[in-house]
Amino acid sequence: MSSTAAEELAETFVELADTLVDEVDPDDFLDLLAGRCVRLLQLAAAGLLLVDRSGRPHATGASDERAARLSRLDEGPAHDCCRAGVPVRALHLSSTGGPWPRFGATAAAVGFASAHAVPLRARGEVLGALALYRTAPGELDDVRARVAQALADLAAIGLAQARSVRRQAELAAQLQNALTSRVVIEQAKGIVAERFQVPVDTAFNALRRHARATNTRIAELCGAVVTGQFDTARLPLP
Repeated sequence: MSSTAAEELAETFVELADTLVDEVDPDDFLDLLAGRCVRLLQLAAAGLLLVDRSGRPHATGASDERAARLSRLDEGPAHDCCRAGVPVRALHLSSTGGPWPRFGATAAAVGFASAHAVPLRARGEVLGALALYRTAPGELDDVRARVAQALADLAAIGLAQARSVRRQAELAAQLQNALTSRVVIEQAKGIVAERFQVPVDTAFNALRRHARATNTRIAELCGAVVTGQFDTARLPLP
């Protein structure tokens, strides 16, 4: 690799890493990654698939509409790569025959002669695949193959981190909601106990029985009690 190519590669890694730190939209990041792959690896086009929770691949980023069109098909090297978690190659794409008839015909129609897919893996999980398209048949050379996998690994790490942050945020929100609900429930118990001069446990049992009888969440009922939107005389108190 020439010094110019090495400098461009380093700049690309820094750019992609900075983009992840800035919490850019994942679709924008993947489009950027696809475009940089084309430039760095001297490709015709590049596209990406991401796997959903059920394991199904979905088209995401692409360097152009040709790559996006191929990603939207439900077959091809990238789809197989998502399922197997290993690189998959199509060294001589043809408009007829082959393991992916529709993919081969579509790829040949837009001028692609070969395709290579490398997995996006993080922490032992396959998150998707990076598809590389060329107008010449045959293998990628070793250097470009290693760079492609390195870019895919960087993308996978960033996506895994983004998912982890989202999960932590969701958990924090759930915990906060639970704490807020508990405060409201305690307030409602106190209001009912004071209003009817009954023990707090009796007040809570009455609230719970009414919630069950009316198929209402206990937190929702207690919120209505606290805000005065529920007539506590309707509670089944002794």
